[in-house]
Amino acid sequence: VLRDDFRQPPGDVVVAAGEPAVLECVPPRGHPEPSVSWKKNGVPLSDKDEHLTIRGGKLMVASTRKSDAGVYVCVATNVVGERDSEPAELVVF
Repeated sequence: VLRDDFRQPPGDVVVAAGEPAVLECVPPRGHPEPSVSWKKNGVPLSDKDEHLTIRGGKLMVASTRKSDAGVYVCVATNVVGERDSEPAELVVF
């Protein structure tokens, strides 16, 4: 089972360059419990990027750069399928 509705979709975030940014996502209820990953501008983000931390449903950027700006989508996945959240924009000024 994988419901359609995200319990908490990510919201837009505006930060100054060099500041930390956190995008939060609580995935839909599912069985088995869905895992969370993220896409930026349609491209899956790698958790190998040391600049980013993905923990639980949170995407944390330690020190934002101009290049981090973009549209992020939270992706919930389990054996049934995957659901994309509404997009959230990260603005870096």
